[in-house]
Amino acid sequence: MSARAGIVVTGTEVLTGRVQDRNGPWLADRLLELGVELAHVTICGDRPSDIEAQLRFLADEGVDLIVTSGGLGPTADDMTVATVAKFCGRDLVLDAALEATIADILKNMMSRSQSWNGVDFESVLAANRKQAMVPAGAEILGPVGTAPGVVVPGTPTVVVLPGPPRELQPMWDKAVGTAGVQAAIAGRTEFVQATVRMFGLPESALAETLRDGEVGIAGFDRLEITTCLRRGELEIVTRYEPDAADVYAALLELLRERHAAQLFSTDGALVDDQVADLLAGRTIATAESCTAGMVAARLTDRAGSSAYVAGGVVSYSNDAKTNLLGVDEQLLAAHGAVSEPVAEAMAAGALDRFGADTAVAITGIAGPGGGSAEKPVGTVCFCVRLAEGPTLTRTLLLPGDRSDVRERSTTVAMHLLRRILTAPGDAD
Repeated sequence: MSARAGIVVTGTEVLTGRVQDRNGPWLADRLLELGVELAHVTICGDRPSDIEAQLRFLADEGVDLIVTSGGLGPTADDMTVATVAKFCGRDLVLDAALEATIADILKNMMSRSQSWNGVDFESVLAANRKQAMVPAGAEILGPVGTAPGVVVPGTPTVVVLPGPPRELQPMWDKAVGTAGVQAAIAGRTEFVQATVRMFGLPESALAETLRDGEVGIAGFDRLEITTCLRRGELEIVTRYEPDAADVYAALLELLRERHAAQLFSTDGALVDDQVADLLAGRTIATAESCTAGMVAARLTDRAGSSAYVAGGVVSYSNDAKTNLLGVDEQLLAAHGAVSEPVAEAMAAGALDRFGADTAVAITGIAGPGGGSAEKPVGTVCFCVRLAEGPTLTRTLLLPGDRSDVRERSTTVAMHLLRRILTAPGDAD
């Protein structure tokens, strides 16, 4: 049995859905990478009694490690540290060195912003002194913002981390390196984790392949496989012990044999990463109607994208298509805005307007209205084009509501870009 862990995400704003929980899934992935079995992820409000109830529940489940996030600020409703101290049977004590560290952070913050002008430093420090109160004997994790984390060794060991992901994530490696966490996860099983990604394959087809693998691959039960449909792509994550590498190799061979056309990543790389690599030395321009800049946003989500993204046009109206991209009014009248000829003209206009050598264009009907018998809601036309010649044009009927159609459209566009940049001669 591997070491087991539980996660407690605190915060009434998370419990009510006003803020999306980003910490629970992120911490779950990190624990799995360590080979720690995740038993539960719970979310509770800021009341101390509710936080303590979650801690007791996980302790009763026999976990070795509990990780909490949130509730470490200076305000009255930030009660996680005090509640953890009570749960662990430890007194809260003022750590003088930590208080000095927090004071230095506050001085630096106040010196950089005019919004602190006229504010008394001592009153600010007094308001933040609560953050220097830690359970006796706890290992302190230095603040990334102003809130420190703590590790309270015991059975179970409790790791207390801040709520903002920008503070929690850099603190995680420090927590894992502490003696308390290392002792708690000493019984973990070492796993290898591998990710495969597919596009254009129904989940039912993948399920059939996995059933055949279960029958035909010796030792298949040594693979822990999870599948997830994300942005129209299938993500297959497999965990296995190192001596089961040959079993995973057999699975990978089966996936290549059955679904070579749909398999686009065997090393976990996202299509966005692949397109970014393929655009090295090139420049790309976008022309978007129904997606209204979502493709441009994905292309520029990568650091360094200014090296290859020239610009984009959101041409929602026909006038914008004509005035900004040079789409012929007669073409629009003859075929309609949602058509392959218009998508091709938009791509050509983007190439010309930005002097780029690569372009992607999208025009479609995202709904809920605007559809017809000939062009129902979900009809989307795509064109990717290279200045040197090859053009790839497609029309698809995409399922889902307005949000689904728009998001799936961006994924289709990224995969069409990947295809034409990988093998320009195969474009048709």
